[in-house]
Amino acid sequence: MINNILLLVNILLLVLGQTIWKIGVSKIPLTTAKDALNLIISPWILAGGVLYVLATGVWLYLLSRLPLSYLYPMQSLAYVLGLIISLLIFKEFIPVSRWLGVAVIMIGVYLVAK
Repeated sequence: MINNILLLVNILLLVLGQTIWKIGVSKIPLTTAKDALNLIISPWILAGGVLYVLATGVWLYLLSRLPLSYLYPMQSLAYVLGLIISLLIFKEFIPVSRWLGVAVIMIGVYLVAK
């Protein structure tokens, strides 16, 4: 039970990190080398990196406890959460084909979890 909670924490940290990076890159135009440097030292990018470091720590712990053949497919729930965040936070249009792809992922996760 605790390992599944940690797996969810790992997924949330990864998706939150990506979300923060998306916000960060939308705030700084990338037209010059100086812009790239400003992006790298941006609090948004650094915060996303910290979340990735935390997610990696949780992932390493999970790898020591559970089979990779279980963990890796379950981590595909990050794609589902990423799609939902894209819709709710970034107001992106999600075509039907992408929703169908997410449904297939969910079916796969269900089968792996059984």
